[in-house]
Amino acid sequence: MVQMKASPECRLIKGLSRQFTLLLLASLSLLSLTEKGRSAVPSGKPTVLTTADNAFMALDYAAADSLYKFTLQTTPESADVYWKLARLNISIAESIPPSETAKRMPFYTKAVEYAQKSVSIDSTNASGHTWLAAAMAVKSDKIGAKEKVRRAAEIKRELDKALALNPNDDVAWSILGSYHHQISNIGWFSRLVGTAFIGGMPEGNRKAAEHAFRKAISLNPRAIRHYHELAMLYLDEGRKEEALQILHTAAKKPVLMKSDIRRLEEIRALIRKLSAESSAPNEDGP
Repeated sequence: MVQMKASPECRLIKGLSRQFTLLLLASLSLLSLTEKGRSAVPSGKPTVLTTADNAFMALDYAAADSLYKFTLQTTPESADVYWKLARLNISIAESIPPSETAKRMPFYTKAVEYAQKSVSIDSTNASGHTWLAAAMAVKSDKIGAKEKVRRAAEIKRELDKALALNPNDDVAWSILGSYHHQISNIGWFSRLVGTAFIGGMPEGNRKAAEHAFRKAISLNPRAIRHYHELAMLYLDEGRKEEALQILHTAAKKPVLMKSDIRRLEEIRALIRKLSAESSAPNEDGP
């Protein structure tokens, strides 16, 4: 019996992950139905891009990466695809244990490059600026304090652009809160060194950080990050009871990104620690 040689198309599909294949075939089937006029698909119909978004939301980052890159074959100048690839690469990096910095760094670098491409294609795309700020922030944070200070003005500039274009961008507000919080923690000596060797230090304050986190929560009350970062701010300020209340709220929120899994672990550990401290006898009492 002669064995038929598999076609190139069959070999390609076999090489893809099962889930990616199903997602891709589903998208192509919808397009085929539209072309043949079998059904009138309303506006907002699922496309490869929306299927990629769905894969991202389902935490299937491998499928999302393949689908976003597939979309670039037909729309190579899409600012939206590039910022979504930036977001994806940050999410992939953040899903890797923090101790494995060397594994994280290539994804942060790609995130910066994708976001820069997005804003170069369309400077009016708010999300492009948001995720460029995010990519620069997480990358500089892993390199060191000096690099963080050096990049601070650039990060703030991108956030200002993002919020001018879209004042309702909860991610931009959340990153702005982190910006103000971290900058406010720089001591006077670091500021002096920064002024001498970098040419000026960025400004940040905790009141602005709290406002930004609160704004982010009001815009997207489902995002764990917003609550977690606000709680960390409160802990820095010694506001333990308020921090504990915020952490309890955060612990009930859904996992929207893989990094949320680790955040939830940290949140639960903090709740146990703060609860134990609040119930412990007061040794300073009479």
